[in-house]
Amino acid sequence: MRHATRALLRFALTLTVAGAAAGAVGGCRTAPREKVAPGTAATLQVQNQGFADMTIYVLRDGIQRVRLGLSTGNTTQLFTIPADIIAGAGTLRFIADPVGGRRAPVSDEISVRPGDKVTLIIPPS
Repeated sequence: MRHATRALLRFALTLTVAGAAAGAVGGCRTAPREKVAPGTAATLQVQNQGFADMTIYVLRDGIQRVRLGLSTGNTTQLFTIPADIIAGAGTLRFIADPVGGRRAPVSDEISVRPGDKVTLIIPPS
């Protein structure tokens, strides 16, 4: 698993990638990777601190939007990022689309590899 932490702020979303050990906030540090079997999925943990329910999508190559699931307000939920999405993508973006809302915040691009755990924090508005 890659040991990196990257804090990205855009449209009130915070996105971090973390491995088994804690990394440094505000920077990117990469440690030696453990062997991960090909075709292994990554996970997305969504901490929805807001009241609104959010439909979570992964955006691959800036074109293809794939629905991961629904994150209800004031909960933390775990989603699987399918291995076929990670395999062909260099970078991914995540979209948190509020149910009944008009504005869908999009994260910055982030490199996600098989076995990574990505945390998306949606702060209260």
